[in-house]
Amino acid sequence: MTIKPWRQIAVPHADVLKGTFQQAEFAADLSRVHAGTASAEYQDPALFFQRTFITEGMRLLLDSVLKRLSGQGGDPVIQLQTAFGGGKTHTMLAVYHLAKGEVPASDLQGVAAILDAAQITELPRARIAVLDGIKSSPNQPIKRDGQALRTLWGDLAWQLGGSDGYALVADADMSGTSPGKAVLETLLAQCAPCVILIDELVAYVRQFEDGKALSGGSFDSNLSFVQALTEALKAVPTAVLLASLPESDKEAGSQRGVKALEALAHHFGRVQALWKPVATEEAFEIVRRRLFASINDRLAMESVCRAFADFYTTHRDDFPAETQESRYFERLVHAYPIHPEVFDRLYEDWSTLDNFQRTRGVLKMMAKVIHRLWKDGNNDPLIMPGSLPLYDADVRNEVIYYLPQGWDPVLERDVDGERAETTEIENKDTRFGSVQACRRAARSVFLGSAPSTTNQLVRGLELERVLLGSVQPGQQIGLFKDALRRLGDRLHYLNHANNRFWLDTRPNLRREMEERKRRFQDKEDVFPTVRERVQRGFASGVFGGIHVFTDSGDVPDDWALRLVVLPPDAAFSKSGQSLGIDRAGEILKKRGDQPRFKQNRLIFLAADYDSVSRLKDHVRSFLAWRSIVADYKDNRIVLDNLMAKQASASLEQAEETVRRMIRETYKWIVAPMQEARPGKGLSELRWEHLQVNPSAQNWSQEVERVLKDNELLINEWAPIHLAKVLRDWFWKDDAKETSALNVWQQSCQQLYLPRLKDDTVFQQTLAAGTESRDFYGFAQGKEDGRYLGFSYGKRTSLIMDTSLLLIEPFAAAAYMEALRVAEEASRAKAADTSAGASTTTVTTGGGGDTPRIEDSGKGGYPSGTGAAGQALKKQFYGSIEIDPILAKKQFADLVDEVVQHFTMRTGVKVKIAIEIQAESATGFDDGLQRTVKENCNVLKFKNAEFESGE
Repeated sequence: MTIKPWRQIAVPHADVLKGTFQQAEFAADLSRVHAGTASAEYQDPALFFQRTFITEGMRLLLDSVLKRLSGQGGDPVIQLQTAFGGGKTHTMLAVYHLAKGEVPASDLQGVAAILDAAQITELPRARIAVLDGIKSSPNQPIKRDGQALRTLWGDLAWQLGGSDGYALVADADMSGTSPGKAVLETLLAQCAPCVILIDELVAYVRQFEDGKALSGGSFDSNLSFVQALTEALKAVPTAVLLASLPESDKEAGSQRGVKALEALAHHFGRVQALWKPVATEEAFEIVRRRLFASINDRLAMESVCRAFADFYTTHRDDFPAETQESRYFERLVHAYPIHPEVFDRLYEDWSTLDNFQRTRGVLKMMAKVIHRLWKDGNNDPLIMPGSLPLYDADVRNEVIYYLPQGWDPVLERDVDGERAETTEIENKDTRFGSVQACRRAARSVFLGSAPSTTNQLVRGLELERVLLGSVQPGQQIGLFKDALRRLGDRLHYLNHANNRFWLDTRPNLRREMEERKRRFQDKEDVFPTVRERVQRGFASGVFGGIHVFTDSGDVPDDWALRLVVLPPDAAFSKSGQSLGIDRAGEILKKRGDQPRFKQNRLIFLAADYDSVSRLKDHVRSFLAWRSIVADYKDNRIVLDNLMAKQASASLEQAEETVRRMIRETYKWIVAPMQEARPGKGLSELRWEHLQVNPSAQNWSQEVERVLKDNELLINEWAPIHLAKVLRDWFWKDDAKETSALNVWQQSCQQLYLPRLKDDTVFQQTLAAGTESRDFYGFAQGKEDGRYLGFSYGKRTSLIMDTSLLLIEPFAAAAYMEALRVAEEASRAKAADTSAGASTTTVTTGGGGDTPRIEDSGKGGYPSGTGAAGQALKKQFYGSIEIDPILAKKQFADLVDEVVQHFTMRTGVKVKIAIEIQAESATGFDDGLQRTVKENCNVLKFKNAEFESGE
């Protein structure tokens, strides 16, 4: 159902539409009306009552005045001190126009009902005296028709009775002393029925100094006059006095003003009447009468109000409890076209501000609001807190006027306007922009929280009230909740806690956090934090070592499987070449300045390029919150309890966000690979990239699972696969056996070979193949062409050291056949010898029956001397010349391929001596000689001398 905008139903007064209203027009001036110089809306009785809503309190007051003037009772003295709906002066004006009787009662809207209730058929015309404490001067007489009037009683007598009346108090007026009660009774009786209106009396009396007489009398004489006047009024049944007094000491002004207020209140209090304050719904009508000329379509108005009431009932969980009551529909009707929540916030919250006058302040503010909304073509069904055009300079200045200093930047940056964060969010997110969700929510929070103070035990506006001031029927409530969450993350002056929202002139903790975020640098602060969190999240698991953000020189080059976690500035991107691949390639090739040999033992974990910036931002937020909490605990900053709790909660949330973000960012496993292509050799180095699941419980297990599933890591290996590797790479070029240890070591070094989890997997594979003759045979060494500890096709225990050999199956079968033949021949020989049947001898290579390996394929038995006749070789000596340019690599190869075979055996002593010779035809300079000698001393050279060479 389409509901009509307020502008099509309610028409503002012309001065509101045109923006021609003045602040003074909202302040009724009793003296100007009495002098006949006020604006038409106050001067014209009919127009005045047309724009005046007669509240219950005002009705009772007018009833009392009319009865008093008619001699039917009523109160003689009425003190207007309570700040109720229409205002004190506004109420005096109503009495003034009634008592003056210039217009028939039938022309005064709402008066006829009062006359009927008082059973008065005709308005009695009364004489009226108006005493304005602000316009009167204690030491400057005023002149009326040539007569100088010095005191209040002189002015009163002249206004009521002219020269005859003044004659009664002339002497008292000249001397500045109060006339007696009897004189005032005579004056009132002669002029009755009469009305005396005294406005701002305290402002007049407080000007008198103690013990000092002025032309207007003295402090005490004026108090005596008030006392005498109030007593005299009781004796005259058709005379009535209305006097306004300030409501608070602050309004009274100085210390003397407070003293005057106390004294006057005491005297008036003896005979004053108390009046019922205005109800909130009456205040609605007061403002509507003053600001709006008419309601064009009451049926449409009620339709709008019903739509709002039904909307609140349907979504009862999202709005305050009072919206579920049937009378809330009546409140909507009474307040139309202004939403009741606007009045509630202004009358309940803004009226607590010292300089915000209840009705006058509401009128001034709403007049400017309505003018701007009408000018901008606002089409809201009601004028709601979320409708306030705080982007308008006049409206903004009006609301800021009542608030302490510092609110202008709050409105400009966080609430409304072209440069506000709310506008920027809505421009970027059309979901919010389509209904101005951010601006409407921020305006509602401002109206409900700006008058609050830090001393309040419970600060802020509940979520339900923010929604009440923002959401219109037919709109999605969840959208406004999302907008509030977004505002909580973005705005600098918005605070929220315990489901409440409030704005403050002090930047919120988020603003402080944003400022601190700028302090933290990537290399010095962010990366170490990420490194700590990554290390905390990993268990070693399958890896012999996990190296987080480690330089290549600190990643060992050994047989253990190692995971290298690259820093955030070496991220990986699927879209193309990335810094992660470059950094991984550097670590793969070198360990510091040395070449890396065990390349197939490295796996890399890299950050996602597109997520790194968000990760760094979240880490900075975490560091900022951590510093705030630390400063609070160390008393370096002051936070109230609510802000301290908020900081702690934000720190916990930021830490959890960092933990989750690290898992989401470090999701790429990068593994180096090479392919062996038949006839073409090895392919170029390439990198496999695989994605891990960031939500997995155990990070290490997830990495291991992905590697296993994609066969980049093998923890169970079948002998058939090992046999294939042996055939392809080790049993070549007439080689019939290879070192098992060498196969394992080569699998750790060469990227085209399978990557085994560890040597246990390799040994288990070897053991699994011992009983089969399809894969390989074994020997625990080879000596003089014979296999030591030969085994083929039967279970055997293996010791994987440098002597363990893997024999090609055909060669193992041939060797096994040769062993069998030799054994049969040996048995036959033994039998012939014992029988004396033969004298033929067969000489084997070892002097026994075991065949040599090179003859095993021939089926014969070569001759030669036995092993027993050979001397044991107990020493080794070797020399080699090394290229001085490639010395590092060649020496490393030398250690791995030669020296290591000796050092791995127990009881072997190895001695390595290095001889360096250098010659120069031009000779070595002194600096070079000094440097080399010093370095040789440090390295503990036995000899290091330079010679002339002659």
